[in-house]
Amino acid sequence: MTSSDPESAAPPDPEADPGETIAALDLGSNSFHMIVARFAGNRLMVLDRLKDMVRLAAGLDASNRLSPQVVERALASLERMGQRIRGLPEGSVRVVGTNTLRKARNGLAFVERASAALGHEVEIISGREEARLIYLGVSHSLEDNQDRRLVVDIGGGSTEVILGRQFQPETMDSLYMGCVGMSAEFFANGRITAAAMKAAELAARQELEPIVARYRSHGWDSSIGASGTILAIQDVVAAQGWGSESITADALKRLQAQLVEVGQADRLALPGLPSQRAPVFPGGVAILAAIFRSLGIKQMNTSSGALREGLLWDLLGRQHQSDIREQTVADLSARYHVDLEQALAVRSTALRLLTAVAPAWQLTEPDLPQLLRWAAQLHEIGMDIAYSQYHKHGSYLLQNLDMPGFSRTEQQKLALLVRCHRRKPPRSVLAAAPLEKPEELVRLALLLRCAVVMHRARRQADVPPLTAIRADATSLHLEFSQHWLRQHPLTRLDLAEEARYWSDFDVKLDFADSETARGTAALG
Repeated sequence: MTSSDPESAAPPDPEADPGETIAALDLGSNSFHMIVARFAGNRLMVLDRLKDMVRLAAGLDASNRLSPQVVERALASLERMGQRIRGLPEGSVRVVGTNTLRKARNGLAFVERASAALGHEVEIISGREEARLIYLGVSHSLEDNQDRRLVVDIGGGSTEVILGRQFQPETMDSLYMGCVGMSAEFFANGRITAAAMKAAELAARQELEPIVARYRSHGWDSSIGASGTILAIQDVVAAQGWGSESITADALKRLQAQLVEVGQADRLALPGLPSQRAPVFPGGVAILAAIFRSLGIKQMNTSSGALREGLLWDLLGRQHQSDIREQTVADLSARYHVDLEQALAVRSTALRLLTAVAPAWQLTEPDLPQLLRWAAQLHEIGMDIAYSQYHKHGSYLLQNLDMPGFSRTEQQKLALLVRCHRRKPPRSVLAAAPLEKPEELVRLALLLRCAVVMHRARRQADVPPLTAIRADATSLHLEFSQHWLRQHPLTRLDLAEEARYWSDFDVKLDFADSETARGTAALG
């Protein structure tokens, strides 16, 4: 593993101002990249950069499972990187997996081991979320003007194409082609021929075809390339004297011809090209040539900013109360006409319940209140489709919508909570969910359901006056004031039904008026 930043410093001391030291790690299909920085004076000061060419995508077999060899190689890399960031506090590090981990059938098992190696949670993000973060990283590295920018990032397993202005992406696509896969398919054994180069470029143009008309109709003022493949092409083009500050269509043609002339990837001793990148370089060149031709690009500048820098800026937003996920939830609430007054009432009660039971139920992770809050705000999102089975409609939406800022795991947790907020909880669905701590989700679901039941009348004047909420490891007790349950038999009936629904789960739910005998129902 080597440091690729000329300004790379000694590893940061996590004890020195830990609130200002942040880190991001991109588990890409070709390379793992880590950046450690400190936010000072409204700018990011880079403390360290680390890069390891792991070639994760090359370890996928025919059934899309990561081979044991590549898993061990990747974990060894993460153990080393973990030495840099393990001491940083929770919430100051973001680690994301991209295309290969999206595809890998054993990706979640790898993520669990990777999280342990790093001492920080690894998230798998969608292609569009990857594109959003790439654009954020690139835009922060450029002059802040009103130009519409076309941003392109060719990774090991996918290619992201984005249009945007300033820091706001407008159109985003993640395409299923990358330098690792393209090189393996068309340049097997490293052999580079004119026919193979033409076939690879045509395959890339075929992948681009569905988006070309949309991007051309919008137009752009400048095009920017980011990340390893395009930066390597820029370095080679500059070293050959074909352009010092940008990549031109003519330079790309000359580069393709030179690769064919050399004929073998392991003989690509091109100035500016690291030997580790040579095996996947032809596929990356073919993809960029296809992008130039399909979109009519004549010249492309490059940016040092990319996914990992975008992760840092997104992390800063979360720390400084501008979390894009909050805006995403608000946008979905408006788009699907959620009854906001009802959603906020349910949210308030659910969070009150969580605060009361958190110590006893060990629900103390800082992300759990956020998760419950978002689930409460969106629990009726499916009503915009149909009232019948709206909890299932809402769950489907949250599992499949593009949700900027959210990882796949976060979306899955939200979808499960919404799915479980009414009717009989689907025990089989919860049990099958590939989550690290499914018991946390079960207990959050119970709290959300209790809050929904208490607000079923949809009248704020009828909000149940809870006088006590008590819990221990296996029970929850709700106490209401002054004969309230006796005067509201429907709520009492709903709570009793909740207890019967949850009889398979090892928690005891009981409820009573403060001046009456306790009504008890067992859960388990």
